[in-house]
Amino acid sequence: MTVSQDSAVLVVGAGCFGLSTAYHLLKRGYKNVTVIDRSPELPAPDAASTDINKIVRSSYADIYYAQLARDAIAAWKNAEEWGDTYHESGVYCPLQLGEAYTDKAYENDVVLGARVEHLSDPDAARNVFPPSISVAIPEHTRGYLNRDGGWAFASQGIRHLMEKVSSLGGKIVPGKAVAELLKEDTKTVGVRCEDGTIFEADLTVLAVGSWTASTFPEVSLQTQCLATGQTVAMLQLTPEEGDQYRDCPVFLNFATGFYMFPPNEDNIVKMAIHDGGYTQTLEDTKSGKPVSTPRTIVSHGREGLRIPKPALQKLRSELAQVYPELAKKPFVSTRLCWYTDSPDENWLIGYHPNDQNLVFATAGSGHAFKFLPVIGGLVADAIEGKLPADVASRFAVDRPYATKDGVVEPEIRYNPPAELVVEQLCEPSDLEPVFA
Repeated sequence: MTVSQDSAVLVVGAGCFGLSTAYHLLKRGYKNVTVIDRSPELPAPDAASTDINKIVRSSYADIYYAQLARDAIAAWKNAEEWGDTYHESGVYCPLQLGEAYTDKAYENDVVLGARVEHLSDPDAARNVFPPSISVAIPEHTRGYLNRDGGWAFASQGIRHLMEKVSSLGGKIVPGKAVAELLKEDTKTVGVRCEDGTIFEADLTVLAVGSWTASTFPEVSLQTQCLATGQTVAMLQLTPEEGDQYRDCPVFLNFATGFYMFPPNEDNIVKMAIHDGGYTQTLEDTKSGKPVSTPRTIVSHGREGLRIPKPALQKLRSELAQVYPELAKKPFVSTRLCWYTDSPDENWLIGYHPNDQNLVFATAGSGHAFKFLPVIGGLVADAIEGKLPADVASRFAVDRPYATKDGVVEPEIRYNPPAELVVEQLCEPSDLEPVFA
């Protein structure tokens, strides 16, 4: 179909991809843009983008994403647009012998003009952190600090974007879980929701994140959009401890997948592991096929926040290797943050190959939120046929998938996900530190 500014555009999903897409279309003059979401409450409590913080980094071994991240960071810094959502704490990355991803990411940061400091010895690495805190700096440590990065208050960023979409005339309708795509002559003409509501559209954009494969089995994206739960834990610091650690950079170890943030205004320290994650394979009620489906606070109440005990133990072990004093504190909460992983870690942005009324904007693969200010521009370009050929092929829904090579994301992400075993999930007692 030919899309015009008068076309009725329906965006399914009010998260990072969906809201950014709506925003960029409205800025380009589109007059009839509606965003619907399954959650009655927005931001959705179990969306990956509903979070206290996400890393904002330009450190990528793939220079395409490094440059795009630089563009996003420039946008984040516009306080008139984003307020205090973005916090430029810097991002510290230890370098390890034989770990090529971080070396290449450093090279790209230098080439693109980022404010980076190479830390060639343990003393240089130690000086990145406040002198009053205890930091574990192993012998022979080297690394680098990218000062053009930090973290964003994710939920606040989503709320800002919701306000922008509404102020530009877009409609946001919560509590509308989609039951099926509506078709005419094999072309999508809208959706029918579980409550019977029908939304007709000239163009439908599916931006439902880790629910893509389980909500829309008919589009057969179980492989391209694999839902994986990534493990997260949080500490509660005292106000005094919060002040001590406030000026720390984001810590990001590409080799182990462990990362953590400085305390936020509520003195909460979040940490996580970015790796293959966990799947919850269920039989799809529509197709009868197995599909990984998120287990969250919405589907399972507080039970949906529990993470596997081995992951919790790894989080504490990794924490002890950075901030040994904090590792003595109990965790106050955990969470499975559900990614939408593509086989090559590139996103899915573009038209369905057999349905020119249907566009995908999904498969964030754990590295999309930092691009919130700009990612919708890519989707809008795809809708309008303006993506450069190499970019369009990178994100094409029906692209061939080469063997993973550690370029888009570090090698640890290429470990296959483990199946979630409910009996292995942590109990409240597991949140306490264990002293030898």
